[in-house]
Amino acid sequence: MPKRLEQLSELVPQARTIAVLVNPKGAFAKRIIADMEGAAHTKGVQLDFLSAGSESDVDGAFATLAQRKAGALLVGADPFFTSRRDQIVALATRYAVPGSYGVREFVAIGGLMSYGLKITAAFREFGIYAGKILSGVSPADLPVAQPTRFELVINMKTAQALRLTVPPLLLATADEVIE
Repeated sequence: MPKRLEQLSELVPQARTIAVLVNPKGAFAKRIIADMEGAAHTKGVQLDFLSAGSESDVDGAFATLAQRKAGALLVGADPFFTSRRDQIVALATRYAVPGSYGVREFVAIGGLMSYGLKITAAFREFGIYAGKILSGVSPADLPVAQPTRFELVINMKTAQALRLTVPPLLLATADEVIE
């Protein structure tokens, strides 16, 4: 998420306050908050943490985001948010807030940008591990795997609708640009 904050700050340099949507029921909520506070201090931006653990919480978080005049939004990487991506992207569009998401699926339906692991690659690795276990390898003998490849996806139609100019370096480093 700190890398996503950096990218979003490049894309929306005028955003002095960035809202961070966090699922308080999520396994990594506390870690996300701690990591983001350090990154925000480095970037010189103010973060506004908004909690959402239900569908109605998401609606309320966006109302709060608008009320507090956040200039951009970071959505925590959480399965709940991925399951609510249609709602979240629709609200980001309604409130005209530039958003950064953890997976490309948000960007494919109109979100601004995503940076995170490629879900299909992760599922492939899960399958390889499952195959090894099914062939008799003890799970305790398998190494802990960490993602090593992340993808940046930018939706140019959304950027244009938000009247944002994507910096050339950010555009050049994108793995995918949706026109």
